[in-house]
This record gives sequence, structure tokens and C-alpha cells, in this order.
Amino acid sequence: MTTQDTIFGKIIRREIPANIVYEDEFALAFKDVNPQAPVHILVIPKKPIPKLAEAESQDGEILGHLLLTAKKVAQEAGLANGYRLVINNGDDGGQTVYHLHLHILGGRQMKWPPG
Repeated sequence: MTTQDTIFGKIIRREIPANIVYEDEFALAFKDVNPQAPVHILVIPKKPIPKLAEAESQDGEILGHLLLTAKKVAQEAGLANGYRLVINNGDDGGQTVYHLHLHILGGRQMKWPPG
């Protein structure tokens, strides 16, 4: 399966609906349909990268853009008291959709260790 075939690829192409909160040329952010916190937003690159472990050195600019996008989206979501960014990588990391994505989790106190 390619990342274009994932649910996130379908969201990018508008083949299935999503509650999109941010979009630019390189990234898309939308509310998670199964939230794990009062605020749970996913930030994905429009370029298909299956997982962080498969990112190449030429992906550095888009990876940086994803972090800055997460910062902007978190600010717009009112997470002034803080938030957590999570990237799950591979099966043992809990990744279920093989299209790189960042979870923005906030709106409550986060616990440590996370799980």
C-alpha cells in the first residue's frame, strides 16, 4: 500500500471528509476522529512519506515545516498552556496509518510516561 492509498491520502484529495483546520501548499491539519484529548489535531505532509524512518535528507524542509505548522495550529487552537506533539513510527511505535503525521494533543494536563 502506498501512502496515496491511505485514509490521509484520500483526505488530501478530498475523497473523504475531514474537519480541516489548516491547509497550505505543503501540509494539512484536521481534527482526529478518535480524539485522545480535548484537542487532538493531526498534521500531515501533502508529500507522501510513509513513516519518519523512511524520511530522506531532502525531506528536511518539509519536516521542519510540519513542526512550524503544528506550532501555528496549536496556537490557533488556544493551547497557550502547552500541548504534546507525538509521531508514532512503525508497528511498535503505535503507527496505524502509514502516512507520516504529527498528533497535537492538548486541552488537559499530559501525563508522563505517556504509555
